[in-house]
Amino acid sequence: MKKIIRSIGKFFHLIGSFFDKWLITPITKFILKVMELFKDNAKSIDRIAGKKSTLIIVSLILAFGVFVMIDQESNVMIDKYAEILYNQPVTAVYNEELYVVEGLPKTVDITLVGQRRHIFLAKQSPSKGVSVDLTGLKPGNHKVTLKYSQRLKSLDYKLDPSQVTVTIYEKVSETRSLTVDILHQDSLDSKLYIDNVELDRTDVIIKGAEYKLKKVATVKALVDVNNISNPKAGDLTLKDVPLVAYDTDGKVVDVEIVPKTVDAKLTITSPSKEVPIVVVPNGNLAFGKSIKSISTNISNVTVYGEQAAVDKIENIKVDIDVKGLESDKEFNVTLKKPNGITELSAKTISIKVNIDNSTSKEFENISISTENLGSKYKVQALSQDDIKVTVVVKGSEDIVNKVESSSIKAYIDLKNYGPGEHEVEVKVTGDDVRLTYTPKTKKVKVRISEK
Repeated sequence: MKKIIRSIGKFFHLIGSFFDKWLITPITKFILKVMELFKDNAKSIDRIAGKKSTLIIVSLILAFGVFVMIDQESNVMIDKYAEILYNQPVTAVYNEELYVVEGLPKTVDITLVGQRRHIFLAKQSPSKGVSVDLTGLKPGNHKVTLKYSQRLKSLDYKLDPSQVTVTIYEKVSETRSLTVDILHQDSLDSKLYIDNVELDRTDVIIKGAEYKLKKVATVKALVDVNNISNPKAGDLTLKDVPLVAYDTDGKVVDVEIVPKTVDAKLTITSPSKEVPIVVVPNGNLAFGKSIKSISTNISNVTVYGEQAAVDKIENIKVDIDVKGLESDKEFNVTLKKPNGITELSAKTISIKVNIDNSTSKEFENISISTENLGSKYKVQALSQDDIKVTVVVKGSEDIVNKVESSSIKAYIDLKNYGPGEHEVEVKVTGDDVRLTYTPKTKKVKVRISEK
């Protein structure tokens, strides 16, 4: 026991020696020097300061002040540390069946202030997060305070924002019909077509603030083709198709939809039809030349697409430019898909055009017919010369000699013509695209009157 007491006494003796050597003695010497400077004018102060007890007290006070300053700086360096937790979710407590809350942020930032070890522990320990209790608040605007639940009380925290103004609405509901939108349809095999989509329900319930429900123009089931694995012709079912509400401008309206998803039964078809290729030469050949023959590497092509579009297609027309052509030529042309057609069995076609010397032949008394005359009108030629026309047919001699009058059509287009006398251009067509058909009479006079 005596050894322990001696050890403790020795420890305090060392501490006293340390303060005496490094604090009390230097401060005492400093004060003595100061007093020497003022001893002529301050004898009373000199007497007081000259006392040993006074010097010891002043030295201790100064030493204590230095100690406090160092200790405070040390505490500041140790304790004053901050870290920001970004995008922390906010949970609101209220009756979700009766009310809708707007203005509440989905996330906030939290600034934690304290010692590093406490902040580290706070981040590792579970927390109930940021919450706001709206229980008991009635519809209207309310300024509420967000709270952060943290088990460590040694930390200070600040929320950004810490207070928000929320608006509480009564929740109302309406029944709306469902429509369908097909997404990414272009990614579907071009030979396939979604012929029909049948949902497992025809209407849904939308819930929310009354003013938002008034904005909803349509509720759509978004059928995404990318969610179909290995699509092929036949029936298939897509599960959990999401529903979205839109306004008249096509913008999403944030309302609750019950149910949130539906099932969709898709009928995928592959409508197709084989049609002939018709080559149409455009432009006038070189003088004295005509087309003797036109041949293609393929004569038919299979078209795919919407059923209605496929039904309307009778042929695929391919235009070639023969303007100024005076010798044989081969054309390579990319086939164009008509409206409603998604795929063609062939992408390109090779066309060979053989050129021959041109001859001509006249066909007389070709009757002139009318087209596009309004149903409430009737038309009458003003003279016998305006009823029939002579047509000059030009082409290869072998082809021209085989032409019959019945294959030639002369007509006038009366679209946009009303009652009165008119001079109208005569147009002529024929069955063979290798030939040119020209009327000797360019225009005829007719009278249009009401029936």
